[in-house]
This record gives sequence, structure tokens and C-alpha cells, in this order.
Amino acid sequence: MIIKPNRIGIIDGLRGFSLFGILMANMLIFQYGMWGQEEIRHFFISQWDTNVLTFLKILVVGSFMPIFTFMFGFGLIKMQENLLLLGKKPKRTLSRRFLLLIVLGFLHSYFLWEGDILLFYGLMGFFLFLFLNRKPKTLLIWSIILLLLLCTIGINPGSSNDSITIASNLRMEAYIKETINIYGSGTYEQIMYHRQYGDPLGLPNFMMIIMIFIAPIFTAPMFLIGMYAAKKGWFSNHSEKRAIYRKLMLIFIPLGIAIKSIGYIFPGYWWSKMGEIPGGTVLAIGYIFAFVSLFTRKESSKWLFRFQAVGKLSLTNYLMQTVICTTLFYGYGLGWFGKIGVLAGCGLALAIYLLQLFLSPIYLRKFQYGPVERLLRMWTNWSLSGKAKQSKKQDITNQSSCIRSNV
Repeated sequence: MIIKPNRIGIIDGLRGFSLFGILMANMLIFQYGMWGQEEIRHFFISQWDTNVLTFLKILVVGSFMPIFTFMFGFGLIKMQENLLLLGKKPKRTLSRRFLLLIVLGFLHSYFLWEGDILLFYGLMGFFLFLFLNRKPKTLLIWSIILLLLLCTIGINPGSSNDSITIASNLRMEAYIKETINIYGSGTYEQIMYHRQYGDPLGLPNFMMIIMIFIAPIFTAPMFLIGMYAAKKGWFSNHSEKRAIYRKLMLIFIPLGIAIKSIGYIFPGYWWSKMGEIPGGTVLAIGYIFAFVSLFTRKESSKWLFRFQAVGKLSLTNYLMQTVICTTLFYGYGLGWFGKIGVLAGCGLALAIYLLQLFLSPIYLRKFQYGPVERLLRMWTNWSLSGKAKQSKKQDITNQSSCIRSNV
């Protein structure tokens, strides 16, 4: 006997929608490198591209990845509920899932691209076990506390040692110039070597270890909010909550944009960037409510169906974005690295996403899962079919209950 887990279609749609913004933001990394996107002056972009970059950083960068993060936390609770229904131990099954995400992420970052998120998500999954059985109120409190802590990340008291700052800037400049040369015209082996051993920061090993341990603070709030939303049933009976979604959308989107814009309106102050990460989170929540509000009006919308298809194939589509973009921008492909500009990159991201938006439904007409999704399900559920089966113990319990009810 197999019990099919509940799947909320709007969540698949949200996951698919988030991939568009993620690709748009990642296009900066594909074009200019992980560090080059923050030091884009070395690429001598036009004023028009500079304006587009500001637009992207306020509305897109740091505001779509949190949606995907939200869905990870939301899905974690839903998977736990389904596994309990099947009589399985959630942590054991989810641990297998997170381990494979770590492996896929390592392979992705080692062989293809430094902007991988799968490895980090796999590690975060184990961290989230600390909150898996917590009450919704606890999840909300911790998410708020961590979000407030993030405000301190943007504090810039100024450098007390100009010589250190100059040396650091020179090191970064040399690294970016080397990246432009190698990524734009280098071989696959040269690019992979630079990705693994290039060091723009020159930090000691213990600092890297500290950064790994504090990394969860940067993303934990949205994971926890997603878990909170699942436990509170944010999207159950969503058609009846349309007015609430719309009101929350009108609150969170302007608020998020205002918070993220502070650093651009008042640049140079020690507090200018305090709202960058929290503002991205607030704006992401606004985008979530906007998407749900829009598509609960007409759940039979063909566009919602397309977003859902992209979302159901999220891992496959995410990895395909890497394959396509690294082939276009790196030296072993067309070598467009740092050459086409920010605006053209946005157009390219839109074209790639539209392709996925139309091809994903076609794929799902023939196959139930994407190739990467099937592999993940097979490993997670320890089943060749990829489907989670009810444990024998739970099946016997259900049969006994049926017999007693018939008697």
C-alpha cells in the first residue's frame, strides 16, 4: 500500500517563480565571477548598465534566493508530516536527502561553477534538525532574532589601518584581472584550477572555519519562516485568503524595497548597508504573497501550470542553467565572460528561463520527475521507483484499525 503525499501546487509554482530571479541574480556571477560582481568597476561597464545593476540589486539580488530558501523550510515540514504518516523516521530519511544534496553540490561546485547552493542547503538541512519539532511560536521568535542580528552585518565602522585596506584592494584587483583572463579565454582545466585555488581574500584557515560556522545565521531566518508557514498552514484554503495575501503584499513589497534602497539613497555612512540582508528577506516575503495572491484568482492559469512545471523540475532546471551559462561565458565555450553587459545578461536570463518555462511542461507530459529529482527521490526513499512506501509496521496498524472498525 502506497500513500501519495500531499503536494500543494502553489508551492511548486513559487519554487519555479523563484528560479527566474535566482537566474537573473546568478547571471551577474556567470558574467563577472563571484567576486567580480561586487567589484564590477574593473569591467568598465556603461552608465546604463550601472543603472540596471542598481535596479537588480534592489529588486532581484538577495530577494529571490530567500524564496527558494523559504520553500526548503516549508517542504521540510511537509516531508516530515508525510513521513510520519507513512510510519517512517523523518530524520533518518531526510538525512539521506541532505547527504545527496551535499554530494551533488560538491560535484557542481568542483566541476562546473563556484556559485553552487546545493551543498550549503544540504548542510543547512542538518542544522534545521534543531528546529524540526519546535512550536511555530519558537520558529518565529528565532527567525526574528536572527534577522535582527543580520542588521549588524552591514555596520561598517571604517578601517583603522589604511595599509591593510590598500593591500587588500590590490589583492582583489589582481585576482579579478586574472579571473577575467582565465574565465574568458582559458581551458576547462585552467578555469577549474583557478576556481579551486584562487584566493582573493588571503584569509587564514581559522577565519574560513569561523565563516562556515556563522554562515547559517545569514540564511536561517527564511528557512525558519518557511517552517513556520508550513506549521501554520499559510497556503491551506488559499483561495479564501486572497484578500489577506494582497494586503500583506502591499505591506511587505514597499517596505522591503525601502529598506534595501537605504544604502543607495544614503551611501557611505556606517549604517548604510544594515538593511541589505533584512530588506531582501522582507521583499522576498512580499513577492511570495504577491505570487500567491495573483494565482489564487485563477488556479487553472496556464502560466501557473508552467511555473509549477519549472518548480517540479527545480533541481534539473537549476543545474541546466549552470551548464548553459558556463558554456556561453567561459573560455571553453563562447568566451563571453565580462563582455556582453548587465542589460544583455538580463535579456539572456529571460530567454533561458522562458525556454525552461515552455519545455518543462512538455517534459512532464512524458516523465513524472526530472532526472536529478528522480535520483534524489530514489536515494531519499530508498526505492527504485522513487516513491515513499508505507512501513510494514504502519501498514499492519492501519489494517488492524480497519478490522476493529468493521467489527
